[in-house]
Amino acid sequence: MAERKGGISRKTNETDIQLSFNVDGSGISEIETDVPFLNHMLDLFTKHGQFDLQVKAQGDIDIDDHHTVEDIGICLGHALREALGDKKGIKRYANVFIPMDEALAQVVIDVSNRPHFEYRAQYPSAQVGSFTTELVHEFLWKLALEARITLHVIVHYGHNTHHMVEAVFKALGRAIDEATTIDPRVKGVPSTKGVL
Repeated sequence: MAERKGGISRKTNETDIQLSFNVDGSGISEIETDVPFLNHMLDLFTKHGQFDLQVKAQGDIDIDDHHTVEDIGICLGHALREALGDKKGIKRYANVFIPMDEALAQVVIDVSNRPHFEYRAQYPSAQVGSFTTELVHEFLWKLALEARITLHVIVHYGHNTHHMVEAVFKALGRAIDEATTIDPRVKGVPSTKGVL
């Protein structure tokens, strides 16, 4: 079976992004953005999902990190949707819990072609270093929208904001990996509609 890959080059007045994504990778990441904490989170996402991800992004971080983080979410969602094609044979659903020391995150996915996002997270701190934690919501929502997936993210508890966000990104990687895995028992697309 051919590797499932997607990519995009997207340039606006706010950001300039080149991104390629291989669902059937081996956990290799090459990530260069102006947002160090996001680099770290995307590296974890890639490793735990066993994807290959290349991202090169520049943005107007002199204003703040918002546009860069949001637009990378848009690009990753686009590349994921492209990589999955007609979605034939995929498991479609996943429900993953990941602990990170005292923190516990849950990510539930339906690769449904119906974009929806639910987010339940209260972080002890509004910042992790210079990274604003509200940008986690922006990244995930734009990813779900562009990938056309239903995405539920719940951070059940935690005391350390870094640990809580890290658990989310690890769970996201593993959930996407599981939901997009080819199941040999699935004939065609996993939907009674006959299409996803």
